[in-house]
Amino acid sequence: MQQVPKANGTTVAEFILLGLVETPELWPVVFILFLLAYMTTVGGNLSILAAVLVEPKLHTPMYFFLGNLSVMDVGCISVTIPSMLVRLLARKHTIPYGDCLTQLFFFHLLVGVDCFLLTAMAYDRFLAICRPLTYSTRMNHSVQRILVASSWACAFSNALTHTVAISTLHFCGPNVINHFYCDLPQLFQLSCSSTQINELLLFGVGFIMAGTPMALIFTSYIHVAAAVLRIRSAEGRKKAFSTCSSHLTVVAIFYGTGIFNYMRLGSTKLSDKDKAIGIFNTVINPMLNPLIYSLRNPDVQAALWRVLTGRRPAA
Repeated sequence: MQQVPKANGTTVAEFILLGLVETPELWPVVFILFLLAYMTTVGGNLSILAAVLVEPKLHTPMYFFLGNLSVMDVGCISVTIPSMLVRLLARKHTIPYGDCLTQLFFFHLLVGVDCFLLTAMAYDRFLAICRPLTYSTRMNHSVQRILVASSWACAFSNALTHTVAISTLHFCGPNVINHFYCDLPQLFQLSCSSTQINELLLFGVGFIMAGTPMALIFTSYIHVAAAVLRIRSAEGRKKAFSTCSSHLTVVAIFYGTGIFNYMRLGSTKLSDKDKAIGIFNTVINPMLNPLIYSLRNPDVQAALWRVLTGRRPAA
């Protein structure tokens, strides 16, 4: 274990990431599976982005946010999985202290942007269904850009806060992380100094970063549900609900895994369940999003087909 002289409170120079499995014979299987998952996720999300860009029917606020969400999903999986694949190939499990904190920062940055983009998409559905007459003015291009820029600003503040806070902790001896990427709960377990302030910060900022968007999403869909139930036509109700079902599915998976991962800091030992939740956060969620948004959406399906076959959209 490499150490550096205690200067800024840190003596550990690197951490050891145990990865998903500790059996060397299984490493090639893990490598192939996650390489395929990474390629599928990147390909699927970039296809959604291409479809949004080339298909005129998809030049709407909802798909503008979906295109941004696809970029975030590519970034989120790229922060964690490629470095894990490199370590598997090199049969080397160490990660420098600085690289660990860098990974932590970008992971929370991209996940944070995801969080606020999902909120913007819920607000978009609220305006489209509950305020259709003023929708085009309330959700114009300027508003869309402001919502995306605000998402980046809030997520950046959150990621920077946690990264600076974790850098003040003293890591004096234990440096083995039972995970495949660096994250707050795992680093809290290794700290030789008190993490009480850091955990309070995580709960406090997490309540603002996750609780506020969840409340806004919930409120938006309460109004949406009430508006849809007032529609007399069964076909109209079905069409309105279908535009929201994909988004609600993604929200449920995203927040469900996030809450389970970060609200269990009191546990004395992190288990393989945390690795499973990590896989959901970094791989499964980004991989499922293109499928969820295209499964029941004929416009997206048609646009994806044109992207894949190279056909031009009809004039």
